[in-house]
Amino acid sequence: MTRIGLLSDTHGYLDPAVFTHFKDCDEVWHAGDFGPAAVAEALAAWKPLRGVYGNIDAYDIRSRYPERLVWTCEDLKVFMVHIGGYPGRYAPGVKADVQREKPGLFISGHSHILKIMPDKALNLLHINPGAAGNHGWHKVRTLVRFTVDGARLTDCQVIELGGRSGPLSSGE
Repeated sequence: MTRIGLLSDTHGYLDPAVFTHFKDCDEVWHAGDFGPAAVAEALAAWKPLRGVYGNIDAYDIRSRYPERLVWTCEDLKVFMVHIGGYPGRYAPGVKADVQREKPGLFISGHSHILKIMPDKALNLLHINPGAAGNHGWHKVRTLVRFTVDGARLTDCQVIELGGRSGPLSSGE
C-alpha cells in the first residue's frame, strides 16, 4: 500500500497544515501551478514528489517537471496533467492521450474546483484536488489524500484547509 497526498494550484503558498495532513503519506503529488520553486523544493525535501508544471509556472518549475506525466504506482497506471478537464469535458487533446495511455487514475488541476468522479466510458477515476493556495476564486482550499493498494484506490479523503485568507473561523 502506498499513501498519497495530492494537491494542486498552490500558486506560491504552501500552507504548513499540508505537512500535518500528509505526514503519514509515502509520496506527494502536485498537479501543477506550484508558483515559485520554493514550494516544490520544500515538498521534495520532505517526501518523494511527483508533479507537472502548470500554466503559471516559470522555467524553474518547467525545467524540473513535465507538462504530462504517466507512471505506475503499485499496479495502478496514473496520468497527470495540469489542464486536463474532467470526464465529459476533457481539455483539447487530453481525451486522446487518456484513450492511448489507458490510466486507471487521471489527475488534473487548473480549475480550482475539487472533483472526484469516475469516467465509466474510459474505465478510470478522475481527481482534481481543487486549489491549496491563496490565489484564485475558490473559497475553500483543499487537498486529497488516498491509498493505492495494488490497482485499487482506497481510503480517499478530502481535506479542507480553510478559506483563502487563512484557517476557517469556526475553530477547525
